[in-house]
Amino acid sequence: MKIRVERDVLAEAVAWAAKSLPARPPVPVLAGLLLKVEDGTLSLSGFDYEVSARVSVEAEVEEDGTVLVSGRLLADICRALPNRPVEISTDGVRATVVCGSSRFTLHTLPVEEYPALPEMPTATGTVPGEVFAAAASQVAIAAGRDDTLPVLTGVRIEIEGDTVTLASTDRYRFAVREFLWKPETPDASAVALVPAKTLLDTAKSLSGGDSVTLALSGSTGSGEGLIGFEGAGRRTTTRLLEGDLPKYRTLFPTEFNSVAVIDTAPFVEAVKRVALVAERNTPVRLSFEQGVLTLEAGSSDDAQAVERVDADLEGDDISIAFNPGFLLEGLSAIDSPVAQLSFTTSTKPALLSGRAAKDAEPDDAYKYLIMPVRLSG
Repeated sequence: MKIRVERDVLAEAVAWAAKSLPARPPVPVLAGLLLKVEDGTLSLSGFDYEVSARVSVEAEVEEDGTVLVSGRLLADICRALPNRPVEISTDGVRATVVCGSSRFTLHTLPVEEYPALPEMPTATGTVPGEVFAAAASQVAIAAGRDDTLPVLTGVRIEIEGDTVTLASTDRYRFAVREFLWKPETPDASAVALVPAKTLLDTAKSLSGGDSVTLALSGSTGSGEGLIGFEGAGRRTTTRLLEGDLPKYRTLFPTEFNSVAVIDTAPFVEAVKRVALVAERNTPVRLSFEQGVLTLEAGSSDDAQAVERVDADLEGDDISIAFNPGFLLEGLSAIDSPVAQLSFTTSTKPALLSGRAAKDAEPDDAYKYLIMPVRLSG
């Protein structure tokens, strides 16, 4: 193998493909990055039996070939190279990387022992890269991080025709985002549970492309139990999680006794300040009255904080308490200048959504349901 490729192009491709490599590979070859050259294209692939990543870049090719080298070492080298064209060649069990006056010789790993990458499932539809990345980040925050409950570490992807719904929960909050997309068939219908971290990392890495293709396997055929994402010359597949999230649509209330509307930025700053005295796992208390929201944290035996911000309230006065971290994550996820909090009672979940302005309708595309914290006494 002998190729020449631009340094920035190579460094970006290697860094992206190497991100999927396992930190502690069960077998040495899985620490490798597979470089394959054919038809004037260099493709770089990584695989850990769960997630596969493949990226293709253009290169000046003198000789086709395939080589397997340490992915993290190659990524470190590419990042440190001067901004000059890079030549990569192989000779027996060694690979050589030359860039300007820099020259690195790497031991290669046995290509024949490297597992075959899973096939990409059949394309299901496409969505703009920015829309997909925004939706994934809005929903992934509510996914669980406890690996002993793997179902809750996933994001549920539900496809019905031209609508995709993403949903996740860690039992303390529930995030749901809907968006429109272009399905391959008008009656497309599928449900999958995807690891939240993989979905988020993949969506971010593909946000630079015009569109992202989602490829979801059926119960039979190639790519069973997989979901694939492709865009901007990059392709990722990941194994699906088994199981499904609880039936969540009935959890979201449709009638409310109180609805509060607050400018998001001052609300966020007030929560951050008041939360400074909230010890670990203690809540921030919110008391809504006509025209004002009072935030409190701390106890009489310890540090206390109180702050007031303007708020429009429709309905009954209400006092309710939330985990400040969960509340702040929801406020950042709505990505709106105005926040709307809708309540039934102080002991039942509150619904957080965004508005473009105080007199605008709430944006129903994203909903964040947050459980209150019961106050003693």
